[in-house]
Amino acid sequence: MNRPFPLTTILLFAATTFAAGDDSRYAPAWSNIAPQRVIKLSGPDGDSLVKAVAALQPGDQLVIAAGTYRIERMWDIRAIGTAEAPIWIVAEEGAQVVLTRSDDRQNVVNIGQGGAVEYLCLRGVEITGGSHGLRLGQCREVWIDRCHLHHTGQVCLSANSADTSRLFLTRNHLHHGGGHGEGMYLGANEGEFIMSESVIALNHIHDCRGSQGDGIEVKQGSWGNLIAENDVHDTQYPCITVYGTAGKPVNVIERNLCRRSDNHTMQVQGEAIVRNNVLISAKGAGFASTDHQGKSLNLQVIHNTIINTGDAFKGGSWNGREGMLLANNVLYSRDRNAVNFPNGREGVILTGNIIVGDGPKEGTSPGRGLEDFTKVTWDAAEHDATPAAGAPLNRADAQHLLKTDLAGRPRLDALSGALAR
Repeated sequence: MNRPFPLTTILLFAATTFAAGDDSRYAPAWSNIAPQRVIKLSGPDGDSLVKAVAALQPGDQLVIAAGTYRIERMWDIRAIGTAEAPIWIVAEEGAQVVLTRSDDRQNVVNIGQGGAVEYLCLRGVEITGGSHGLRLGQCREVWIDRCHLHHTGQVCLSANSADTSRLFLTRNHLHHGGGHGEGMYLGANEGEFIMSESVIALNHIHDCRGSQGDGIEVKQGSWGNLIAENDVHDTQYPCITVYGTAGKPVNVIERNLCRRSDNHTMQVQGEAIVRNNVLISAKGAGFASTDHQGKSLNLQVIHNTIINTGDAFKGGSWNGREGMLLANNVLYSRDRNAVNFPNGREGVILTGNIIVGDGPKEGTSPGRGLEDFTKVTWDAAEHDATPAAGAPLNRADAQHLLKTDLAGRPRLDALSGALAR
């Protein structure tokens, strides 16, 4: 797909540029380039796979036959393609290709640990066992697509050992990571390593039950990333955690469905646009924002539907901070606060929100309860948050109205929350 704009522009305006349902909108610009040579690998033999990958040249596609490939060494893929001739490593159509190892002393697959990797696609393989399932190092223009990563010794997929840019992590299924238990760990603490201008979209991530267990975690300093249309549920830590960008272009977090967290459903420090998400059921807050490795500032939370037994929204460090906006959300709490600023809210723009539960009257209007949605339960067993007939949600502030809803459809009127009628 040839993008009409630079990636940073796409990230900032993805909600209005593309129609939902077209997976190609999250693919790299070189996604439709045909391979120049197709190599078929019969198997299963782990050593033969490692040798075949090491021999790949720009324009090659390696098609891997069904089977379980055990790689009992430290395997680091260093293939380098070009924009005109990417390298493709793909499972044979309809085949189950499993990559694994017998212990957790090494990661199952590394890409770019010992040198730069560019213009590479890994698609359709299953990765299980080992330490990290897949670890991305010095990677730029690397596409991980339709892979299944599960039951690993540590995080399922990480990009925390080198700076990365223009990663495309799409349509993957991740679950049951061990150790800290994250589904995706992207960037490193205190900005030691940064992920930039990348796309994390259409992934299904669940059962992250390690000692921490975020579904998707984007660390401090990582910037210009799009986190979109992921289905994340049943996590120990937040389903999605995003830190700040240290003054670089903001991250965009949109159209995600997050539910059932033992912590907060979503936690975002700042320097982000958070829009059109559905967040349901947490032991903490539905959405939480506070200082952590950086200050909360320049954070827009717009047109989200947040439903929780505890606090729906909690802004612990929003008081007196620059660029803080809470607009046109549906914020329902069964037992506590719909909106909670425990340390004050001076300077916050608060407008167009529909609430159930305690909270400020300014910038809010009352909703009725779960009857306002097609089929939602407090525990997120049901999570169709489409507005029901008669729901009093048509009170959004037109000044902050988004043009599209969670499904990418045009908003027909000034509805608050993630979905239009």
